[in-house]
Amino acid sequence: MRILHLAYEDPAQPGSGGGSVRTREINSRLSHQHEITALVAGYPGAKPRVKNGVHWVPIGPRSGAKIDRLAYFALLGPAIRRHPHDLLVEDFGAPFSVGFSPLFTRKPVVASVQWLFASQMRHKYRLPFDWVERSGLRLYNDFIAVSDWLANALRIQRPDATISTIPNGVEDRAFRVEPMAPQHLLFVGRLDTQQKGCDLLLESVARAGALLGARMPPLVIVGDGPDREAIELRVQLLGLADKVEFRGRVDGIAKFRLMASAYAVLMPSRFETFGMVAVESQAVGAPVIAFDVGPLAEVAGGGDALLIRPFDLDAFAKAVAEVVTNEELAVRLRHSGRSWARKYDWDEIAVRQEACYMHAVARSRSVRAAAL
Repeated sequence: MRILHLAYEDPAQPGSGGGSVRTREINSRLSHQHEITALVAGYPGAKPRVKNGVHWVPIGPRSGAKIDRLAYFALLGPAIRRHPHDLLVEDFGAPFSVGFSPLFTRKPVVASVQWLFASQMRHKYRLPFDWVERSGLRLYNDFIAVSDWLANALRIQRPDATISTIPNGVEDRAFRVEPMAPQHLLFVGRLDTQQKGCDLLLESVARAGALLGARMPPLVIVGDGPDREAIELRVQLLGLADKVEFRGRVDGIAKFRLMASAYAVLMPSRFETFGMVAVESQAVGAPVIAFDVGPLAEVAGGGDALLIRPFDLDAFAKAVAEVVTNEELAVRLRHSGRSWARKYDWDEIAVRQEACYMHAVARSRSVRAAAL
């Protein structure tokens, strides 16, 4: 089967998030049975390539500015028509969520929903992105959501649609990382304040430092993103320059080792639809401290993630101090988290995703046959 995947974000792009990891992991597994082309927004240095059997094709300008993402949505119609397909899969992405792809194809469409926060983009940019999202959702009949929390949000707007929950997964090599003596606190993710709460991260770390004094470990920040300069400035203003280290983008086994050697991985996000960093951290045995937002209780709560009332910075700081000083607590969190994370298996997830694809194709054929 020819699958055209509107993947939005290229996993090779600096600063890409967990959604692009899902697209990469699932497509690389399904490419053995299907011909898959993934269309992604342009970015500096983006080039067409074939990797693990998947054809990655950037569309639109590659300036590194916001226009790249906006142009991606504008160019989807012509791009869809240029690529023959039997099934179209669309990943939702900022700022609109929807790309209105069912308007440009007669083939079945499956919406893979890892992002549904156009209302937050409205507040940020004062533009009606949420109206675009609500209007576009009416066009889709088949949805895959990465959490039950997100699936329920979709059902409120599309109660008659077919909505399946299929979570994200964890790479096998995360479980092969050996336990390490803790050395630092860790943040992994896009350097962004609007969603990832990097401003809340630094405020909480400053308060934890006041509680721990000389026992305060350094904070390692891993990732790229649009707010790095503002975050670096905030580090200076809070007097944290000697306690914060920016590592840039780190992937694969190096990232997992950083997680495994952390007292805790900190997730001060204001909103999430899954929280892949939480599960990856638990897989290597790192305690997770996060605000209790979105699906995090569903995704990581069973692994004893410490979920803090949003957005109580003092409570977050106290949890950091407790994990650093209470070795018995840390050992318990490491063990329970690692056991919990084993349920997130990419091989099984890919099989479930393919089953949803085949169901959508079979139902489309049945509807067409009944119309004849």
